[in-house]
Amino acid sequence: MQGLSLLLFITVANEATTDLSVTGASVPPELEVSAAPAGTSPVASRYVPEEYGHPGIAQARSAEEPAAPSTEDGESSHQHGGGGYRIVQWEWSYVQTPYIIASWLLVASVAKILFHFSQRFTTAVPESCMLILLGLVLGAVVLIASKKQPYQLDPGLFFLFLLPTIVGDAGYFMPARLFFDNLGAILMYAVVGTLWNAFCTGFCLYGVKMAGVIGELLWGLMDFLLFGALISAVDPVAVIAVFEEVHVNETLFIIVFGESLLNDAVTVVLYKVYISFVEVGPGNVYTADYFKGIASFLIVSIGGTLVGLIFAIILAFVTRFTKNVRIIEPLFIFLLVYLAYLTAELFSLSAILSMTFCGIGCNKYVEANISQKSRTTVKYTMKTLASIAETIIFIFLGISAVDKSKWAWDTGLVVSTLIFILVFRAVGVAGQTWFLNWFRLVPLEKIDQVVMSYGGLRGAVAFALVVLLDKEHVKAKDYFVATTIVVVFFTVMFQGLTIKPLVKWLKVPRSTNRKPTINEEIHERAFDHILTAVEDIAGLNGYHHWRDKWEQFDKNYLSKLLLRKSVYHKSELWEAYQKINIRDAISVIDQVKVFVRENGSGVCLDLQVIDTVPGAKIEEDLETHHVLVENLYKPRRQYQSHYSRHFMTVGEKERQDREVFQRNMHNRLESFKSTRYKRHKKDRSQKKARRKGSDAKEQDTSDKPRRNVSWQDKGCLPN
Repeated sequence: MQGLSLLLFITVANEATTDLSVTGASVPPELEVSAAPAGTSPVASRYVPEEYGHPGIAQARSAEEPAAPSTEDGESSHQHGGGGYRIVQWEWSYVQTPYIIASWLLVASVAKILFHFSQRFTTAVPESCMLILLGLVLGAVVLIASKKQPYQLDPGLFFLFLLPTIVGDAGYFMPARLFFDNLGAILMYAVVGTLWNAFCTGFCLYGVKMAGVIGELLWGLMDFLLFGALISAVDPVAVIAVFEEVHVNETLFIIVFGESLLNDAVTVVLYKVYISFVEVGPGNVYTADYFKGIASFLIVSIGGTLVGLIFAIILAFVTRFTKNVRIIEPLFIFLLVYLAYLTAELFSLSAILSMTFCGIGCNKYVEANISQKSRTTVKYTMKTLASIAETIIFIFLGISAVDKSKWAWDTGLVVSTLIFILVFRAVGVAGQTWFLNWFRLVPLEKIDQVVMSYGGLRGAVAFALVVLLDKEHVKAKDYFVATTIVVVFFTVMFQGLTIKPLVKWLKVPRSTNRKPTINEEIHERAFDHILTAVEDIAGLNGYHHWRDKWEQFDKNYLSKLLLRKSVYHKSELWEAYQKINIRDAISVIDQVKVFVRENGSGVCLDLQVIDTVPGAKIEEDLETHHVLVENLYKPRRQYQSHYSRHFMTVGEKERQDREVFQRNMHNRLESFKSTRYKRHKKDRSQKKARRKGSDAKEQDTSDKPRRNVSWQDKGCLPN
């Protein structure tokens, strides 16, 4: 692997090289190779060489260096080929940081390419497992070569740069309808489930310590509660990496993934509260401090959500005016979504919640305002950044585990933690699901509960939090670090490897990649209106009632404010018609490609020559297209929440029904006129033909002039 070889060469050079010959001379001391400080990631290191900010090129910098001491002969100790100009010189300190970053990105990219060479291997082994194994190998090689481990997963690098790319991609492309349909279950698992796991794990570990299973060290109850808080939260990075490869059904995925995103507020509050308790000492904690912790949870969660929604409104409003500068549309999206994350971090709020709701809130309006090219750019850029960040995270998790100086081993603590997190996760999911199924229209089955319990993966968030602990206040930090590494490796590697066979064995419904047809979308919308009407008639303000109110508010206010006028006034029928036309055009292009591939590149691309035999789906789409263009109207909404069987107002609400009635009557009248005209025309032609025949016969039989008798004279004629 070229990237790996290059990286190892740099590492060995950092430690072993002290004097490099450049055109027969040694390098000055200020240009010697310097390694990044141990314990910090080279990417996150804030070390900046003094020469990095100097203007000019390498030759200009060389000219400003102090002259070397002269020898007895008056000659300089540095021979520069007779003129003082260096043809080639070593500039490692100038390019060290970006060079190492590019090298790690190259290693990660090459690793992903190599993993996907074997389709059978990648379908059986998750990519995250192989990345962690690669990190272990790289960490061992670097440790053997340099006698120390200079590369670590730095918490600052993780929380400020790597995690936002993954959460931003997940939030922006989150299926909003599916997320809000299951929001109650997600909040239950994220808040109640995380609190249950954290408290039970912390108290049980303290009980095991009191029983003598864990080593006799000065560990208090607050230390174990702190560790239980950071080890109990489900990790979004691990869930995305594993569940996207398993392809479970959409409902199961959105519940587990939504839990991993929304439990951030609980984890942040518990982590900060317990750290403050440990620092001041358990004896100095008062009852008011616990109520402050509860208030802190509300502020952190609600505040983070509000920050995200504010930035979503700003982003959607800004994209209204980018019609003439399409090139900066992706830049605005990336900057404002990232600023939502940083602003939440600035005020110690939940940054993950802020970024998630910013992406969910702005997606509808931003996607409608920006151009198709900008949509494509945003989609692939976000996916690329998220994939790179995920790869770097898992590789550095493996590298960080190799450094023995950062952790200490306790078998009782490791085994007890693994048992407790698995048991309490399963018990918590079963109890909460039993409660939720009393209110869910579609209950969660037992096989879903098994997958949810088994899918409680821990990852880099827990590792970064445990590394941030202060060893002066938390004496058991090294033991907690070792236990966290084992838990992360066990959940990501063992559970990640076995969850796919488990899903197949339990026959869990899988997700389908196909998009719903227009016919399915029409029926789904019709059922929404029907359920809304049922709730209104029954006098219940349920989920469909409030969603209908939100859609009305969005249509009357938000869409007018955040959407461009050209987009806002475009009807839904026109959008459906445009989507069908684009799909038809793509299918025609695919047929042209197949035809050219089969008949050669020199054929005539006449579309009439191509045999377009419509399939069942195409015929269904064409029929639905015809219905949309000709007859489809949006069903009338119920504006009043009350219902009376004795009184029904007739006014502006009946305008659409009256329009439908008038149109139907107009169509019937036109059809009747057309039929009557055709029949009258046919009768006239027949009468004219008979008249011509009778005139010819009379002319042959008699030459007398025919008397014209009007209808008034017919009654006077004799019989």
